[in-house]
Amino acid sequence: MQSQSAFWKNPLTLVLAGGILMGLALGIRHVQGLFLIPVTMDRSWSREAFGFAIALQNLIWGVAQPFTGMIADRFGSAKVMAVGVASYALGLFLMSAAATPVSLTLSAGGLIGVGLSGTAFGAVYGALSRMIPPERRSWALGLAGSIGGLGQFAMVPLAQNLIDSLGWATALIVLGSAMAALLPLTFQFQDRPSPNSTPSVQQSMWAALTEAFSHRGFWLLSLGFFACGFQLVFIGAHLPAYLIENGLTANDAVAGLAIIAVTNMLGIYYCGYLGDIFRRKYLLTGIYLVRSAAMILFVLLPLSSYSLYAFCAVSGFIWLGTVPLTNGIVSQVFGVRYVATLFGLIFFWHQLGSFLGAWLGGYVFDATRSYDLMWAGSILIGLIAAVSHYLIDDREIVRGHLPAHAV
Repeated sequence: MQSQSAFWKNPLTLVLAGGILMGLALGIRHVQGLFLIPVTMDRSWSREAFGFAIALQNLIWGVAQPFTGMIADRFGSAKVMAVGVASYALGLFLMSAAATPVSLTLSAGGLIGVGLSGTAFGAVYGALSRMIPPERRSWALGLAGSIGGLGQFAMVPLAQNLIDSLGWATALIVLGSAMAALLPLTFQFQDRPSPNSTPSVQQSMWAALTEAFSHRGFWLLSLGFFACGFQLVFIGAHLPAYLIENGLTANDAVAGLAIIAVTNMLGIYYCGYLGDIFRRKYLLTGIYLVRSAAMILFVLLPLSSYSLYAFCAVSGFIWLGTVPLTNGIVSQVFGVRYVATLFGLIFFWHQLGSFLGAWLGGYVFDATRSYDLMWAGSILIGLIAAVSHYLIDDREIVRGHLPAHAV
């Protein structure tokens, strides 16, 4: 492992830099829905055109993540992060000038999607996993994720104020400039293994992929992350409509999402912290059980502002706590040499679940005029994820011997 004596390689400095980068990247992504109405009204586009660009952004992020992970594992995270920042900033600049739905799709969908793969969870967590000592790894991932959650929360009023005062196009330019200004932060993530730190048992990337694909725990983690993406995006995309259709107000929906954002900041940190104390697979099992139980109570109890706020507080506290714990299990079982690649592949399933949670929510509602089937499906898949994590064999693979395939 590289020396941590220099200030810019101090664990806390690395965590703060990674958290700030991830916070701005996720924060800007979190508020892109605020641009839907002003952009479509100004350009006379359909909402479908804007929605398709954002949907494609999520898919491209998921598809690109394994490949950016491979590049980071081979050439180091600094290069991947720098390209990610540049792609994200360029995407925002071009989005501000988009004159057709095609140019919107290429900028907001393509460039920002690729940018997210180099600036969000996969890239930042992969770098920190390699550069932070194992005994502090969960703490580091949790704190970085908490800072990222703070960015999501703070970006909502900031972006709305920029749109109101400067207009949507100038607001995007300001956000793109802020992203570009973070480029120097990427240079300190010099995590490429040196010849002197190469492990005694050599392993190629192909061997690492073969080993992971033959380990059933890898697929159980992927199933769990699929469930996570499905549940969270269904709630995030359709909860406001569900509330309004059942008698609550738009203000209740905004307050509920704000509660999720605030409690998410605390939850990510404490989930990461607890991952250094307890077995991560048991924590993940508990998260999915609690999430499913919260949904059951939410849909069965009479709906009110109080039941909504309680549901959002519980859900927010375990909202993205799955991410540092999942990354921690990947590092724990397979090592950190190819952690960005392997986490990227698992993250693809999260994004696939996200896509289906958003799309099926609308499809099921249009077909049945109710979200009941989606709530039931989200509860069921959460219970399946809980069982899957409980069954994972989280013992470290000892290379030089036959890989541990049993779960």
